[in-house]
Amino acid sequence: SDQAQWLQSHRDNRTLQLKHIRVRRRHSSRAVHQVGSRGLIMINTGKLAGRTLFITGASRGIGKEIALKAAKDGANVVIAAKTAEPHPKLPGTIYTAAQEVEAAGGKCLPCVLDVRDEEQVKRAVGDAVSKFGGIDILVNNASAISLTQTQNTEMKRYDLMQSVNVRGTFLTSKYCIPHLRKSSNPHILMLSPPLIMKPIWFQNHLAYTMSKYGMSMCVLGLSEELRADGIAVNALWPKTAIHTAAIEMLMGAEHGQSTSRKPTIMADAAYAILTKPSRSFTGNFCIDERLLKEEGVKDFEQYSCVPGSKLQPDFFIPDDVLAEFDQQQVSSLGIGDTSAAASPSASTAESPAASDGVDGIVQKISQKLSPELVAATKGLFLFQIKGGDDFFVDLRAGQGSVGKGQPSEGNSPDVVFTMDTDSLLKMFAGSLKPTAAFMSGKMKIKGDMGKAMKLEKLMGSLRAKL
Repeated sequence: SDQAQWLQSHRDNRTLQLKHIRVRRRHSSRAVHQVGSRGLIMINTGKLAGRTLFITGASRGIGKEIALKAAKDGANVVIAAKTAEPHPKLPGTIYTAAQEVEAAGGKCLPCVLDVRDEEQVKRAVGDAVSKFGGIDILVNNASAISLTQTQNTEMKRYDLMQSVNVRGTFLTSKYCIPHLRKSSNPHILMLSPPLIMKPIWFQNHLAYTMSKYGMSMCVLGLSEELRADGIAVNALWPKTAIHTAAIEMLMGAEHGQSTSRKPTIMADAAYAILTKPSRSFTGNFCIDERLLKEEGVKDFEQYSCVPGSKLQPDFFIPDDVLAEFDQQQVSSLGIGDTSAAASPSASTAESPAASDGVDGIVQKISQKLSPELVAATKGLFLFQIKGGDDFFVDLRAGQGSVGKGQPSEGNSPDVVFTMDTDSLLKMFAGSLKPTAAFMSGKMKIKGDMGKAMKLEKLMGSLRAKL
C-alpha cells in the first residue's frame, strides 16, 4: 500500500537528508540565482529549515509543490488531505506526497484530513504539534470548484464549495492560530484571489466566486485581527491557468497543458512570501508572476508546460494584469474589452459560417464531413441550442453524419453541449474558442469530457473547410 511504502521510504530517506542539509548550507542568502543565459530564477535559501508547515490539500497539485519547495530547505511538512487510498481519476495520495517530501530533504507527517470535519482538523493540528513541536506556517490550499451558473448549481455543490473553501479555511486557521502565536515568523497563506468586484467574475459561476472570495475575506479580516500578534496573513493567486488535475478535468489534458504553467511557479511565489518577515508583510493579495518579478526572477519560460505557447489568463485577474495578455484572446474569454478584438477577422458578421445562421452551419458541416474527421473524433455530439433548433454530429463511423433534432432512439450522445445561438455562431466563426466558452460559462458540457475536448480540433477542422 502507499502507506507501507511511505513507512519504508521514511526510514531510508533520513540518511539522504543529511546530504540535502550540507547542500543547503552552501547556498547564499539570495533568493534568486543566475543560470546561464536563462536569467534569474528562484532558488532555496534555507530559511524554512526546521520550520513546520501545515498544508491542506497537499497530496497533489499546487499544495504538493509548495510542500516540495519547503522540503528542499529541510522543513517539516504536514500533508493534510483527504486522499489516503489511490483515486481512480486523481494522481497521488498523502503517502506518495510524503515520500516525495522526504526524498526532497524534508520531514513529513501525512494526515488524513477533510477540512469540513472539525474533529479531524483538531486531531491533525494536535498530531502536527505533537510530532514537530509547533506550527509556523499554515497554507490554506484545499479548494472545491464547480463552474456553473445559478440554475445549474446543485445545492450539494454549493454546500461543498462553501464548506471546503470558506468554512474549511476559517476552521483550519482557527485551530492553528494558537500555535502560530508561538512562532518567531508565523504565516498564514490563502490560495485565493484579489477581491475584484466586477460583474464578469460573478455572472458565470456565482457560487464558486462567492466561496473563493470568502477565502479572500478571511485574508482581509485575519490580517488585521492578527497584526498585533505578528502573524502574517496573505493571499496568492496565479496570473495564468496552472496545470493541475482540476485544469485537466476542465480543459482536457492536451489543451490544459498547452495553455498553462507548471505549479512550480506558485510554489516559488509561496516560498518568497513565507520567507518574508511576518510583521512587515501582511494583508497582501499577490499575483505569482508580479511577486516573482519583484524578487528579481526573469526567466518565466521555465514555468511554461509548453515553452512558447499562448497562456490562458486565470479568473479574477486585475485589469492591469489582463492588459498584459493578447486582447483578442481576453475578449474571446468574455472577460475583457470586446472593442479590442473587434476586427473583420474576428467578427461573426463577416464570417461565412456565421452569416448563414445555425441552418447554414448544419448544411455546410454535412458537406464537409470525412472519414478523416471520424477517425480523429469517434463520438456522437448533441448541440442543444437555447432559442434555436438542436442538432447532432455523428462521427462514430464511415463518412459521419449530421442532423437536426435528437439522434435516433438507442443512440445516446457521448457529449451534450448546451449554449445559445450567439455562442455557437462565434465558435464556428473562430472568435470564441470552445474551451473559453466553457470556462466562461457560455457553454455547458455533459458527458465524456475526453471526447468533449476534441470539439476544439473539430471546430478548427470544419472551420477551415467551411
